[in-house]
Amino acid sequence: MTIVDFHNHYYPPEYIKELQSGPSKISVTFDADDNPLLHSPGDINIIVPGHRDIDFRQGVLDDLGIDVQVLTFTAPGTTIETPERSVDLARMVNDCLAKIVAERPNRFASLATLPLNDPAASLRELERVTGELGFKGVMLFSNVNGVALSDERFWPLYERANELDMVFYIHPTYPVGVEAMTDYWIMPLVGFVFDTTIAAASLVFSGVVEKFPNIRWALGHLGGAIPYLAERLDRGYTAFEECRRHIAKPPSEYLKEFYYDTVNFDPKALRLAIDFAGVDHLLAGSDYPHQIGSLERMVQSINGLDLSDSEKEQVLGGNAAALLGL
Repeated sequence: MTIVDFHNHYYPPEYIKELQSGPSKISVTFDADDNPLLHSPGDINIIVPGHRDIDFRQGVLDDLGIDVQVLTFTAPGTTIETPERSVDLARMVNDCLAKIVAERPNRFASLATLPLNDPAASLRELERVTGELGFKGVMLFSNVNGVALSDERFWPLYERANELDMVFYIHPTYPVGVEAMTDYWIMPLVGFVFDTTIAAASLVFSGVVEKFPNIRWALGHLGGAIPYLAERLDRGYTAFEECRRHIAKPPSEYLKEFYYDTVNFDPKALRLAIDFAGVDHLLAGSDYPHQIGSLERMVQSINGLDLSDSEKEQVLGGNAAALLGL
């Protein structure tokens, strides 16, 4: 049974060195174990060996029986920088990810990152990563410095992605209203999942999902609260004319076509997502190597579901392999 981890994160060492040389809005220090600490406004990311050492990472995967990981960058991405700097750093990250995949094609795939604070440059980078580098998908952040993904400035990007049948995976970043989430790690624990929820709802209600039907959308962290709140969104469609203005059917009908990674290790929550979107729309995910992630719990939570062996095989790897053509 092939296991594909769709949700995990990698920082190229070249990127960390570039942050150190600057200019950057992220500062770098080191902890007692010589792990880089990336300081961005309101957040600190501890870059452990699994984040930055691909040999170390592959050893962990070997030990735990994980066959393939779909590498992605992580929040806050390059969009925290000036547009010019964001473009340069995004290119660097994508080149590094593509090199890993080219050298280890049986163990790693990847989703590209885009400098979304420059929509025109993002379109150019999309052409480069799909043509020159062979990426099949992109990780978008849930907002772009407070701008919704549904904003029309991004529609040329979606038009081209629609022509290419791209996978667009939405991962949270600093939530709108983050100032109220500075204590108790509420920003990643609560704010992240609701920012994903807002992004998905806005993409549907705005008509983006309907207008660009060939984009395959995937959501991090089991879709935030989407499986739980979909019925409420449908009631909004019935109650409010504005919620019907750009779409021809209830929001849940679009959202059931989204993919949902399993970075919620509660089997009851996973069952809710399966009941909502179907077993063929769940993608195994670990959030490795973040402190809140776990490769072991990813596998255990899926194996703990009351599913047939063939259904578990779909969730553990078959769905991701089909989605990305692995």
